[in-house]
Amino acid sequence: MTAPLDRDGIRAIIPHREPFLLVDEVTELEPGVRAVGRYLVKPDDWYLAGHFPGNPLVPGVLIAEALAQVSGLAGTTPDVSESGKLAHVDVRFDHPVAPPADIILKSRLTRHMPKLQYYEVSAEVNGKVVARGSLTLSRG
Repeated sequence: MTAPLDRDGIRAIIPHREPFLLVDEVTELEPGVRAVGRYLVKPDDWYLAGHFPGNPLVPGVLIAEALAQVSGLAGTTPDVSESGKLAHVDVRFDHPVAPPADIILKSRLTRHMPKLQYYEVSAEVNGKVVARGSLTLSRG
């Protein structure tokens, strides 16, 4: 596994599929250490029509999910081939994200136990942090 990864490469690692595959590309990857990915928000994405009419914003839960998906990619190593299951999310949203947007998703493994992995995560748009926090994935 090496970066860059396109959507086909991402699909080969994590089980998510459209419309909930929220990572378009992985630009940096150190398996078992960290990953950096991109999520491209288009003005016609399916969820924007109702969130909110006349003032479309990316739902925070989708940004958190994208961060979890990048974390699943970061934590995958040759000896741990399956993606983790989300166990806990603690993400703070600092700024709203409106389309179009190129969200840079960053995840770094901070602690590893046999069945749990802890990550520090952040999301940026145009160099500005829009969300940050931590999450935990369980494996096995």
